[in-house]
Amino acid sequence: METLLIQKTEKSNKFWKIVVKEKDYVVFYGKIGTAGSVKAKEFETEEECMKEANKLVASKRKKGYIDPIQGEDYIKEKTITEEEFWELLHRAKTKGEDQEEQIEWLTSHLAKRTVHEIVAFDTHMHRLLKDSYTSRLWAAAYIIMGGCSDDTFDYFRGWLLYQGKETYEACIENPEQLIPVLENLSEYDVPEIEELTLYFGQEVYMEKTGDEDDTYFTLYHVLTNEEFEEVDIELDWDEDDEEGLKKMFPKLWEMYGEEPIEW
Repeated sequence: METLLIQKTEKSNKFWKIVVKEKDYVVFYGKIGTAGSVKAKEFETEEECMKEANKLVASKRKKGYIDPIQGEDYIKEKTITEEEFWELLHRAKTKGEDQEEQIEWLTSHLAKRTVHEIVAFDTHMHRLLKDSYTSRLWAAAYIIMGGCSDDTFDYFRGWLLYQGKETYEACIENPEQLIPVLENLSEYDVPEIEELTLYFGQEVYMEKTGDEDDTYFTLYHVLTNEEFEEVDIELDWDEDDEEGLKKMFPKLWEMYGEEPIEW
């Protein structure tokens, strides 16, 4: 269910929009032509959610809100394309002397964008991080760092994403393509970025709004039609099978098998 209502009078120029998805709804409201403000709510059942949504719609109509004219734009609903996603990561690399400052700039920059743009950026990130959640890449990370926990693999994939589209795609296809990238690391760097995980969008939203609850996950669910969830994979390698790892990635093993990057 999605309902947009407007109120255009001598004293008012407002829009109000509700989007319902299963047990969640999101409400956008504000001055026509802006992104407005946003509220989200989660219910125990779909019936409760729909009942409350219908009640809100009826209340707005009683206050003089009416259906909009078809074809008119009332809300500023910008988005971020995948191309713009990669461009923002590239731009962030120019915004600080080190990685920490660059990620701080990216977070601050996105926090100034609309909620729709934040969710769009996060949607691209989720898809790409999930695409990189493979057994082969995990084996490569294990060799490179002499061990790789669940969290460390998350940070490793965030770092890989930050290297740019060309490098990301090449290394997903063949993890040994990581070697020239790793060789450019300084002796104090490790291939990890803790911030660029599935929870990055929530951090941006928190900086934008100050909300520290789970509102963002409700927003993400309603606006993307996707569940906010982590995935599981079956590993086709054994950390105790050095010969198997060496056979899987001989070049990586030659460089890091005996002398992994400290982390």
